[in-house]
Amino acid sequence: MKSKSLAKWLISGPPLLYLLLFFAIPSLIMAFAAFRFPGDYGGLMPLTTANPDTGATELLINFGNWRDFLTLENFQRFFDEPIYFELFVKSFWYAGLTTVICIVLAYPLAWLIARSPRKTRDLLVLLVILPFWSNFLIRVYAWMIILGPQSYFSRALNSVLAVFGVEPVSLLFSQFAVIVGLVYVHLPFMVLPLYANLEKHDMALLDAAQDLGANAWQRFWKVTWPLSLPGVWAGTALVFIPALGMFAIPDLLGGTNSMMIGNLIKQQYLDSRDWPFGSVLSIMLTFTVLLLAALAAWAGSRGKDKR
Repeated sequence: MKSKSLAKWLISGPPLLYLLLFFAIPSLIMAFAAFRFPGDYGGLMPLTTANPDTGATELLINFGNWRDFLTLENFQRFFDEPIYFELFVKSFWYAGLTTVICIVLAYPLAWLIARSPRKTRDLLVLLVILPFWSNFLIRVYAWMIILGPQSYFSRALNSVLAVFGVEPVSLLFSQFAVIVGLVYVHLPFMVLPLYANLEKHDMALLDAAQDLGANAWQRFWKVTWPLSLPGVWAGTALVFIPALGMFAIPDLLGGTNSMMIGNLIKQQYLDSRDWPFGSVLSIMLTFTVLLLAALAAWAGSRGKDKR
């Protein structure tokens, strides 16, 4: 009995320790920082000071003066100024549009992979995960070259627009470039769970529906789509949640009007050095992500129950 308990802790201990050190403790520090005052030169107001006589470190905060060190003003600022809510809505729009486009593009590709012969299927899956072999920033910089004003793609597009009397458009540093970058980066995360789901479908169900007189669209909508909903919800969570907090792509491909909530958090920590308010924004984003993950899990389990 003791050997089984020891083996269980040896297996689960390292992952738990990793999550404790690099997720739980930083999250608690961030939550505590959200109730702090910013320091005079950025960061956080210090809670300790060095005694000039002894050199010992003394704690400044106590039960009598905690109001001088802890505050709810950072949360009040978030709810009082509508610009932050508008930025959340804008981030939801970007993430939602990215998710919808990924579903539209990934579904037929995942279906093609799932119905391909084994050798071809393995090659197609390899091609889907191939972008992960290169650095994320390198791939984004590649899109900066593709969408740049001097690229062949931009020149060809503006040449076609000129034929119809439309003024040239700038693809880079635009909302279009941000959506393209988000879809490109997150598309494999939609393809893989859809493929894993579609591969398990019993083709006999489609044959039975065809024998009962269902056309191709009816077979898809009445049989394939309901069975694939767990994969759709899993892919939606894997795409929507990372896209919601993305900041690198809007920074590199978007302009001043393409700022998302992730960019604001980075700005508060690195540029403004207002760590308490950056922590508030991070907490609100974390709660939003957890809520969305719970909804996706509930929707996925409901889809399984309906089967």
